Amino acid sequence: MLAAAANPTPDSRASLATICKAYWPPVYAFVRRTGYDPDEAQDLTQAFFATMLEKNYLGSADRERGRFRTFLLAAVKHFLANEWDKQNALKRGGGQTAVPIDPLEVEEWCVPEAVEERTPESLFARHWALSLLANVMAKLRAENAGKGKADYFEKLSPLLDGDPSAKGYEDLASELGASPGALRVAVHRMRRRYRELLRAELAETVSTPAEIDEEIRFLLSALQV
Repeated sequence: MLAAAANPTPDSRASLATICKAYWPPVYAFVRRTGYDPDEAQDLTQAFFATMLEKNYLGSADRERGRFRTFLLAAVKHFLANEWDKQNALKRGGGQTAVPIDPLEVEEWCVPEAVEERTPESLFARHWALSLLANVMAKLRAENAGKGKADYFEKLSPLLDGDPSAKGYEDLASELGASPGALRVAVHRMRRRYRELLRAELAETVSTPAEIDEEIRFLLSALQV
């Protein structure tokens, strides 16, 4: 992520825009939890990412000095504290939208939690974790779709979260025309590939490979809050 920002090209800018699209939920959740209403939070989130891309905030970040999630949280705090000018608010329907935001989706994410006793930072951490895991799952889904196994993936993906009973495997194996043993092997391979994609995704957000395991522990901790 930071390498792409350090050497901006049309392709790298498109890549950064994709990153922003993937990681807007934790930013929106943070803004929302600080007290802004949905309209304000949407405008602020749009304006933050538009400013980040325009001014290449990522290009000034030092990959050796921290994690991307830490940088992103510090950047949005700085933006809210010092760089938001209400007279120049990015209004929906005007200007260029940097990140497509679905109001219904963001409210499903944030409204039930906005009234809970969570700090903006803890809400950011939780939605960072959820966004990252969703990105990993999307990549795994795309891989399988590319192999013509989209339907197969959708049936097996619920098994990634746990180990169902033998009966559960038998029923699904019968539906798919496979043996329960073959199905268990397929799920094992899918879990292994999920872990590989997770580590690859995390590698893009940390300074060194040694930090990947720490980030995995952080994800687990954030999801339990």
